[in-house]
Amino acid sequence: MSKFSDYNFKGRKALVRVDFNVPLNEKYEITDDTRMRAAVPTIKKVLQDGGAVILMSHLGRPKEGPAEKYSLKHLVYHLVKLLDGATVKFAEDCVGPVAEEAASNLQMGEVLLLENLRFHKQEEKGDAAFARQLAQLGDVYVNDAFGTAHRAHASTAVIAQYFPADARMFGLLMEAEVSNAEKVLHKAERPFTAILGGAKVSDKILIIENLMEKANNIIIGGGMAYTFLKAQGKEIGNSLCENDKLDLANELLAKAKAKGVALLLPVDSVAADKFAEDANTQAVSNDNIPAGWMGLDIGQKSVQLFAGVIGQSKTILWNGPMGVFEMKPFQAGTKAIADAIVSATGKGAFSLVGGGDSVAAVNQFGLADKVSYVSTGGGAMLEFFEGKELPGIAAISA
Repeated sequence: MSKFSDYNFKGRKALVRVDFNVPLNEKYEITDDTRMRAAVPTIKKVLQDGGAVILMSHLGRPKEGPAEKYSLKHLVYHLVKLLDGATVKFAEDCVGPVAEEAASNLQMGEVLLLENLRFHKQEEKGDAAFARQLAQLGDVYVNDAFGTAHRAHASTAVIAQYFPADARMFGLLMEAEVSNAEKVLHKAERPFTAILGGAKVSDKILIIENLMEKANNIIIGGGMAYTFLKAQGKEIGNSLCENDKLDLANELLAKAKAKGVALLLPVDSVAADKFAEDANTQAVSNDNIPAGWMGLDIGQKSVQLFAGVIGQSKTILWNGPMGVFEMKPFQAGTKAIADAIVSATGKGAFSLVGGGDSVAAVNQFGLADKVSYVSTGGGAMLEFFEGKELPGIAAISA
């Protein structure tokens, strides 16, 4: 594979897989353009070299072929603005005569956005013939979609084989994602602390097990903490709990102890009498959450405990919030952990934030530029830290 930054795209049409899977409101307006902005440096480099760019992406999960609400045409106007007024053309299909004609007429310095790849069932099936049709549109293949690197889809994993090794590469975003993730997983300066939140232990089993081989400390927050607490015999009231995972939680605690990894659980909670913004709340010890109440955020003592560990860390991985931060009464814990990570980063620690909700949290609190790296790939990053080989990365490296 070639290195993107060393490659000269002059006179070449770069077929770039981006992740433009952005949220749209009912008026088809983009409500968060993070993923689009992340691809801009890659697109601009090709154009500045004197090349042309053909962009392919998916948007949402269309079930029955083309659908207005999943059309990438809604992104064209905003893309022009992000690219400082560059010419952006749109093809109403991603393969076949419409796409082929648009690609062959594309001039150097111009951008062509293809219609949603998932309007064709063959994309998610990893269909080779479909991948070959896409491959015919460009001279060079660039994968810059870390968010879909864990999917063995036609445009992410299968297409690369139709380009010679020196004409397939990662884009700047993908390069950065892979190198930052590898830095944490394989070259972490110690102490290394992983902070894991979210609702379910079952979603995080593999990452917890893999990180036990790497981390000094694993901090558990969010809804999944209550499964661990109940496994230890504590009263958790109406808090979220996976009752079929209690034995597993105890196994993970025992495994951490045997490996000398500090697995830290919250000691107190902000509890609510219902899952709502206007709920009554109280601070409670996690030894005994009252019946009918549910923990929806970590409490002050947990914040102090966790922040102390984070402050001593040299490498920090954060995946998953500490509570229901989308509701104002339950965001203090997540905000405090974000602040602790920012403070440690300021003192020289390397911090990587990844996973949709943690990224949304650092963006909401305006702290994204105060951590070392914010990953764009939720599921892909999770699988990377579970120790799995990602098809989108393997296909380029092959």
